[in-house]
Amino acid sequence: MRKRDHNVLTNAASLLVCGLLAGVVVAAAAFPAVAMSGLAAKAGAETFGALPTELTVARAPQISYLLASDGKTPLATMYDENRRDVKLADISPFMQKAIIAAEDHDFYKHNGVDINGVARAFVNNQSEGSGRQGASTLTMQYVRLAIAYSATHPADVVAATEDTSARKLREMRLALQVDKEFSKDEILTRYLNLAAFGNGAYGIYAASQVYFGKPPSKLKIEEAALLAGMVKAPTTNDPTTELGFPRALERRDYVIQNMVDIKAITQQEADVAKATKLVVKDKRTPNGCVAANVNEWGFFCDYFYRWWMDQETFGSTKYDRERRLKSGGYNVVTSIDVQAQRAADKAVRKAKSVNSKEAAMVAVIEPGTGRVRALAVNRQFKLDDPKNPKNKISSDPAKSKKKIRGNYPATVNPLLTGGDGITGYQAGSTFKMFTIVAALEKGIPLGHTINAQKQFRSEYIIRPGPAACPGTNLYCPTNSTESMAGVHNMWSAFGRSVNTYFVPLQQQVGAENVVKAAKRLGINFRSEEDLTLEKGAHQWGAFTLGVSQTTPLDLANAYATLAADGKYCEPIPVQEIRDPEGNKLDIANPRCEKRFSTEVARAAVDAARCPVGDRSSSSRCTGATAGNVRGDVGYPVAGKSGTTDSEKTAALVAMTKQYAVAGIMADPDWPQTNVEMKHAEKDGINPPVWETLRDAMRGKPKIQFEPPGQKISEGDQRSIPDVKCISVEQAKSRLKGAGFEPTVSSAKVPSSCKAGEAAGTSPDERTIKGGVVTIEVSSGGGTPGNTNGTPGGQPARPGGRPNG
Repeated sequence: MRKRDHNVLTNAASLLVCGLLAGVVVAAAAFPAVAMSGLAAKAGAETFGALPTELTVARAPQISYLLASDGKTPLATMYDENRRDVKLADISPFMQKAIIAAEDHDFYKHNGVDINGVARAFVNNQSEGSGRQGASTLTMQYVRLAIAYSATHPADVVAATEDTSARKLREMRLALQVDKEFSKDEILTRYLNLAAFGNGAYGIYAASQVYFGKPPSKLKIEEAALLAGMVKAPTTNDPTTELGFPRALERRDYVIQNMVDIKAITQQEADVAKATKLVVKDKRTPNGCVAANVNEWGFFCDYFYRWWMDQETFGSTKYDRERRLKSGGYNVVTSIDVQAQRAADKAVRKAKSVNSKEAAMVAVIEPGTGRVRALAVNRQFKLDDPKNPKNKISSDPAKSKKKIRGNYPATVNPLLTGGDGITGYQAGSTFKMFTIVAALEKGIPLGHTINAQKQFRSEYIIRPGPAACPGTNLYCPTNSTESMAGVHNMWSAFGRSVNTYFVPLQQQVGAENVVKAAKRLGINFRSEEDLTLEKGAHQWGAFTLGVSQTTPLDLANAYATLAADGKYCEPIPVQEIRDPEGNKLDIANPRCEKRFSTEVARAAVDAARCPVGDRSSSSRCTGATAGNVRGDVGYPVAGKSGTTDSEKTAALVAMTKQYAVAGIMADPDWPQTNVEMKHAEKDGINPPVWETLRDAMRGKPKIQFEPPGQKISEGDQRSIPDVKCISVEQAKSRLKGAGFEPTVSSAKVPSSCKAGEAAGTSPDERTIKGGVVTIEVSSGGGTPGNTNGTPGGQPARPGGRPNG
């Protein structure tokens, strides 16, 4: 800050005169009879000299602005007081002159205290019948505001504003010091940034926005005069009220005429300004996520708020963090992508109306950074008015009987991200991806074959019930259709969502390792049941089928980790944060770490191309549960669909190299819903996911997924021994001896071998070490047919309902 040079004698004289006058003022207030005595003056001078001269100036609360990732589209504003500090150069010269004309004509002449004004006010205030006069300069008013905003206790705020002689003395003493330390322009700027203008507007920036919808640099004479006239009594002179408007105009005209008196404007300019019809906008600045620029974006805004409240960078307690957000004056460029967010909002509402009990939820995240690009659900972001409720009665029968209202169409619950009692939703077969990852890490390649039976008798112990083998306590999963049975590798099993492939694969690698892989990818367990099952994860047999709860955001991030070649990034809702001085904060930087090898990630993604109708040059896909996605999105894609028992939830993940989109459809009010959640239908979850991805990707380059290496795809390939025209038992023994797992086909094929003998194998030349080799049985008396086979069985219809 710049110090102004002052004449030492002038300052000393000012102190002496102020002290003497102050003594008279105080004495007059306490002992009128001796007000003019020398004793009073002497006591006053001594007391005045002992007053503090240091003014502690804390930064007044500043509004924080949230913008979209383009750095210009408004998202929301957060504040305790609507204020934004500006430089004097950004304030209209008319405004500068108007406040001086209204409050302190001699501002540029005195040394912080107007001696003549103090004396004049004293004489006037001793006269009976005279109106009270004040002698506060702009500098003294600034001191008063600064003390109030720097107070750390409510009592200090009261002391800073109470109408007492002691307060006046303190202001005068500090004003003289402030005038020495700051230039007049600096004092004027600080005052204009602190002053209250009513209607929640603090400081000239907020005032010019609230009343005229323009920056303070654009204020005209009549507008500046109106605002300057309000600071003395913002409520009385409120131009937005019927009673206040004429008073505000009267005060405005008074200020305009005073501007002529101090030669700030001409009389002609004053007459024109007085005759100008004022249009006051009364545009209060929205505050908080419920007043987001677009209501649907409130869910993203709320996610940002919750994220901020968890960052220790902004304070050691949640109270401190909230104060920093709402008074710290931050400029926050969030990660929300307007194109992706609008696409998601449109897609979820196209599938389900806001009045639907089913919630269509979509989250979009950027692989490699963790930046959350969109969060959308078919709900209004607002609190239901308890005095005039609009929400429907809860779909939960127990709550419905009590007439308890549900969370639709309006809610502020974090449906997409979890927390505050929201533990998530089952995502079905999308969790099979975690078994693939765990298997790949164990060295089991994509080409690993398993003879998937109609029902698999596992070693997992569960309570007796429908999921157990009859008469046992062993978990025995089945597939959604019997045609899925057969020999499968990871490509075909994932493409067709074969339960009886993935449960034995999970058993082979260890369910606890699958659970660990899910957590490393970004899946969080929030429900008490899931946290309990995690402790005994080695027996969590159904985990691969997606029976635990997750959120769309967690699910999108887990798949995004694989799209980023195994680099996990913590989900973040910000792109850049700047403090009031314009400094960038590191807290907005991506927080990433390599959690899986590139080869494991690429192999997992290669398998994930099958369910959504895509494939690499090396993949062997035979079936797709959401086969339309590749064609409709028009980009290389990977992903997986999933559903649960009785179709109480439905899920789909679809991703490119740039965006991972996860969608879940469920009833958040009643997880045990009797509504069937759909997939490919227009009111199912699939369209919102692929439509969001399609529209979010418009204009972006096509980037191919890198295919995995041969070793992790095919594994250790071995030659299959010739078993043609020997007995089936001999063939089984020979194959076992070569390190393969033999199985016998139930169908017979024409062959030159005798009926009942082995006619050949499928596959017939090479396959993975330990892989399944099917023995083809001869029907005899025929020309040998092609006994080559490929894993996978019959393809599923594109877009068909997923399994598990």
